[in-house]
Amino acid sequence: MRSLVLILQLALLAAPAALARQDTDFGRLVARLSETGGFFDSDNLVSNETSYLHVLPALKTLRVHGGAYLGVGPEQNFSYLAEIKPDIAILIDIRRDNMLLHLLFRAMFTAARNRLDYLCLLYGRPVPRDLDRWSGRPLDQILGYLDRTPGDSALHDLNHTGLMGQVEQYGVPLTPLDRQTLRRFHNEFFAAGLELRYTSLGRAARPGYPSERQLYLSTDLDGRQVSYLSTEKRFRVVRELERSGKVVPVVGDLSGSAAMRAIAAYLKETRRDVSAMYVSNVEMYLFRQGNFGRYAENVRNLPTAPGGIIMRSYFGRGGMMMSGGLGEEWPQPLPGHLSAQILQPLSAFLAATARGDSVTYRDILVSGVVDLRSPRRPR
Repeated sequence: MRSLVLILQLALLAAPAALARQDTDFGRLVARLSETGGFFDSDNLVSNETSYLHVLPALKTLRVHGGAYLGVGPEQNFSYLAEIKPDIAILIDIRRDNMLLHLLFRAMFTAARNRLDYLCLLYGRPVPRDLDRWSGRPLDQILGYLDRTPGDSALHDLNHTGLMGQVEQYGVPLTPLDRQTLRRFHNEFFAAGLELRYTSLGRAARPGYPSERQLYLSTDLDGRQVSYLSTEKRFRVVRELERSGKVVPVVGDLSGSAAMRAIAAYLKETRRDVSAMYVSNVEMYLFRQGNFGRYAENVRNLPTAPGGIIMRSYFGRGGMMMSGGLGEEWPQPLPGHLSAQILQPLSAFLAATARGDSVTYRDILVSGVVDLRSPRRPR
């Protein structure tokens, strides 16, 4: 019986591959928009931002919808996509490994019949016989199934083989090292399961970094579960974007001279405006490196929607309160959180950065930011 289950699951993985074989345009677009990769001291398989969902009610109130979405990092982007429903999502990251990880995610979305099927592919669990009945179940019940169902190494190997068969068809040339990296990443999800956490290379993990389980079950400021896995409806939004090749992972530096310019040219060519950008805390590093000015100029070159926004993360240090000098006070992370999310109209960002070299990181954090509790559409 176990062998039959493995054969059936592998057959289901192979079924969508015929669609993927014809997706050579996807690979050409990834190549067109990408540049040579750089280094960051983390595999960054999962986020360390406990507050990542706090902006979602404001996105709804501000009617941030459609257009082009730009984001960095791994799967926290999916929850933003589920809310914004963009026409296209371009995920740019300096690490080539991030692009590879998103290829693996795309293969899983392509094969998955529902949320539980997706998670079983990711973590190497056999699906239940009544898989279809799980589509409407609460997320905590789905995670409970993973908890009480042991990982199956043989099934994990079969799953990975089937998924790589799809990844190979996306038109992105892969080196032997790329394939080893994808296998290593998938193995880490299998080994750690829902307790997988963000780690830095050569540094001890900071206490309090969230597990995958915590990230999946995180809530917005209204206490609602709104991750891309919270409901089947939200999951399907992301799945359809992935299946149609509209989530495009790009290797690039936000302050670089090639990828961001190529993205801007492509969006102008296809008449798409940026409705939302998610930059995590990358701007902090760009200030440290002296590259922020080039990044700001790259953002200025993007076609942006009138109500376009930028989302960023801030990790408070030492309990210090930051003030904008004009009565604007920047809130520290809420109790129980390591990070705080900032929502800022792109128009406010462009105004703040128009001063050139005199702009500071503090200016970026406080200039015209949206009150997440009482958001108002920018005039």
